[in-house]
Amino acid sequence: MTIQFNCPQCGSLIAFTDKHAGQTAKCLTCGQKLVIPEKSGQTPRKIEPKVEPEFPLSGFYRAVFVGSWKIFFDRDNLTALVFVTAVVCFKFFSAGACCLGYVVYFAAWGCLFGFYLKIIYETAQGSDKFPEIDVGTSIDFIWCMLKPVLVFGAVLLVMEIPFYAVAWLSGKGDAAMESMWRRRDATDWLLIFLFIAGLFLFPLAILKVAMMEDVIELLDLRRFFVPVIKVFIPCSIVVAILAAACFIDTITKQYSPMAKESALTVTGNLFMNLAGQVVAIIAMRSVGLLYRHFGCYFGY
Repeated sequence: MTIQFNCPQCGSLIAFTDKHAGQTAKCLTCGQKLVIPEKSGQTPRKIEPKVEPEFPLSGFYRAVFVGSWKIFFDRDNLTALVFVTAVVCFKFFSAGACCLGYVVYFAAWGCLFGFYLKIIYETAQGSDKFPEIDVGTSIDFIWCMLKPVLVFGAVLLVMEIPFYAVAWLSGKGDAAMESMWRRRDATDWLLIFLFIAGLFLFPLAILKVAMMEDVIELLDLRRFFVPVIKVFIPCSIVVAILAAACFIDTITKQYSPMAKESALTVTGNLFMNLAGQVVAIIAMRSVGLLYRHFGCYFGY
C-alpha cells in the first residue's frame, strides 16, 4: 500500500510504501526533512535542522573504544547483526562459484556499504542502535546494492583527484602507484603525500555524503581542512581504525572448494571475515561520532 502526502515545506507530492511509515525522509524538491505519516493525506511532521553545539562534546574516545563494543551486545541490534553475518557468509562461501562469485561479491559489498552509510548517519544523529535493515524489492533491491558501491567509489575517486592529476602530469600514469613507493625523486614523495592525504580526508567526505548534504560541497576544501586541523588526533584515530578494517579485509581469504582446506582453516578464514566486519562497523560508527562530538567544526 502506498502512502501519499504533500511536503509541508514546498507542497510537492511524495509517496512511500506503508512499511516506511514513521521513518524519516527527505523531500527531493526542497530538501525538507520530515517524518512519513501513517496514512495518505496526513500532514507530515517537519524535522527542524539540528542546531550544532557551540563547543565540542567530551567523551569521544570512550564512545569509540567502549561504547562501540556495547552495541554488539544490545538485543535490539540482533537483526542487524544477523543480516551482516548472513551477507558475510554468503560472500565467503560463494567466492569460488566461477563468474557468479564476482556478482555475489559485488552485491554483498553493496549491502554492506549501504549498511555503513546508515550507521554513519544514525550515529551522527545521536543513535546508539544499528539502523533498520531495508534493501527494498525488485528494482529497488538492485539500486540499494549498486548505489552504495558507486558512492564509496566516487568519494574515494574525488579525494584522490590531486594524486591522479599529479601522476598524469608527471608522466607516471598507471605506474605511479608502484613507482612512488620506491621514492626515486621529489615527485614520488609528492605522490605519496597526496595519496595518503586523500585517504585521510576520505572519512570526512563519506561523512558528508552519509549526512545527505549537497555533493558539490565536497569541493569546499574548508569543510575538510578546518575539522582536520581542529580535531587532528580524533581524525587520525578514525583513519587508523578504517585502515585496520581495510588491512584485515585484504589479508582474509574466501572459501574455495578447489583448495581442499581443512574445516579448521575454513572456520578460521570465515572468522577473520567476520572480525573484519566488526572493525569496519566500529570504523563507520567512529566516523559518525566525529560529527556527533565535533559538529561545531563542520559548519564552516
